[in-house]
Amino acid sequence: MTYPSIKLLPGRDRRFRAGSPWIYSNEIEMDAAARALAPGALVRIMAPNAHLLGVAHFNPHSLIAARLLTRNKDATIDQRFVRRRIGRALALRERLFDRPFYRLVHAEADGLPGLVVDRLGEVVVVQPNTAGWERMLEPVIAAVDAELAPSAIVVRGDAPVRALEGLDDVVRIAKGEVRTPLEIEENGLRFVVDPIAGQKTGWYFDQRENRAFAARLARGEAALDLYCHAGGFALTALAGGATRALGIDSSEPALEQARASATLQGVAERVELRRGEVFAELDRLTAAKERFGVVVADPPPFVKARKDLGAGLKGYTKLARLAATVVAEPGFLCIACCSHNVPLAEFRDAAWHGIKDAGRGGRILREAGAGPDHPLHPGLPESAYLKFLAFALD
Repeated sequence: MTYPSIKLLPGRDRRFRAGSPWIYSNEIEMDAAARALAPGALVRIMAPNAHLLGVAHFNPHSLIAARLLTRNKDATIDQRFVRRRIGRALALRERLFDRPFYRLVHAEADGLPGLVVDRLGEVVVVQPNTAGWERMLEPVIAAVDAELAPSAIVVRGDAPVRALEGLDDVVRIAKGEVRTPLEIEENGLRFVVDPIAGQKTGWYFDQRENRAFAARLARGEAALDLYCHAGGFALTALAGGATRALGIDSSEPALEQARASATLQGVAERVELRRGEVFAELDRLTAAKERFGVVVADPPPFVKARKDLGAGLKGYTKLARLAATVVAEPGFLCIACCSHNVPLAEFRDAAWHGIKDAGRGGRILREAGAGPDHPLHPGLPESAYLKFLAFALD
């Protein structure tokens, strides 16, 4: 297959040659021919010396202008190519997990940059987050169907990142029928999920191992789950032996999902799920002198762009301070960051600063990222987006 070529600027190919799958617009010779290419076009990457370096999806209107698919310059990118990559990802997950509930394709780290596929048992959710995958959506759906034969395939084209690619939102069922409530399993527990109207693909598999760790800390303790979404940390804590749990979130649909899971698990009488703004609720809990043996804070990204780093770090410091205030003495605080724009060291410092501001001391028990179904791309630091810290507080 012959694809048009885009050329890297002299001296701007070092990151790409070092292993990064991303090429920024200011690293490309953006001439009239390049600007005329349709968003999502397949192109061959050309070095400044005219050597061909691989095949990529290209969007002349995006800051991340090219996303590498393969360093084989002669590759044909079609349904067979996609299916091979999905098959490789599937073989890895089947080695890692006994049950079909996981992230099947994690974008760049699985060789399909910009594409996310989650497996919710017999339902598969596809997120085409770039113009390239929007153009190739039918081959992706066909490849998923051929590899997994699920009962239903849902397309969730509503991630905010699509706006950066010039894409509109779209949510549709591409195959079959989704029967609700849909149940998944995680850490031996059943949860109710909504792959059509729920956040992201309906569930956050990335915190699986961290939920299990926090649950071990919660044995015999009261647990507080801040930004609880569908109750993953709170309900896992109850299964781990927590005496009671309180979950707080601003989304009523997410809380309804959590309530349904609590009923399914038979623990509805031991969990309170409260709608509210987390900082305000923490102030109320502090004023009421409520204390919890384990507090988990898993907020949405405070830093959506690099320019927001300073303000975002202050937000994490404030969250850590308020959360540490309602941790029993002694007790545990777990806090997470899901923004790739926040370096781990700076997040750690911000959290520790907040803990000290609360007049507490402590030590770090766990410093972790996402689970193994969310692998890291060695050449892309941004793929290490999730940071999870567990503190034992004095």
